[in-house]
Amino acid sequence: MALMITDECINCDVCEPECPNHAISQGEEIYQINPDLCTQCVGHYDEPQCQQVCPVDCIPLDPARPETPDELMQKYQRISSKA
Repeated sequence: MALMITDECINCDVCEPECPNHAISQGEEIYQINPDLCTQCVGHYDEPQCQQVCPVDCIPLDPARPETPDELMQKYQRISSKA
C-alpha cells in the first residue's frame, strides 16, 4: 500500500527530504504523498523512512491503495527506470 499523511501532520518538514522517490510534497495545508510515487521505500530501505522520522506518527498505510510487496517493487523499478 502507498502511505498517506493524516491531518495530524504538524508541518515539521522532516519527512519530505527522507523520501527517496520524491513522493512527499507540501500540500495546501499539510504535507501529502503522491501514491503513484510511494513504494514504502521498497527498493531503497527496509522500512519507510518518513514513518521513521515522523514525530507525531501521522503516516499510516493508505487503505484505499492496497499493494503487495511485488507490486511495490514493480513500481520502484518503473520509477527508477525513469530517473
